[in-house]
Amino acid sequence: MIKELPKKLKELRTLNNLSQREVASKLNISPSIVSGYETGERTPSTENLLSLAYLYKCSTDYLLGKTTDTPAVILDTEGLNNEQIKVLQSLIKVMKA
Repeated sequence: MIKELPKKLKELRTLNNLSQREVASKLNISPSIVSGYETGERTPSTENLLSLAYLYKCSTDYLLGKTTDTPAVILDTEGLNNEQIKVLQSLIKVMKA
């Protein structure tokens, strides 16, 4: 078992508003396997670890405890036109100032 992996997987799933069933569906595995990952009873295969990192938009190093960098926040801009995206970018710049 990888020390902090179960806790990180559960936190990331919760932050992404996903159920164990939804994660399982996205990874093409059973919900009981996802539950096992989150309780530490199971360790993901390399393939599933990569899929989890992709799903949660973080590095495998973060999941494995090699880095403490938190996952990047990604805004879903699908369906927005270029002008709307520019407005969002401007708003973010103002909020950072």
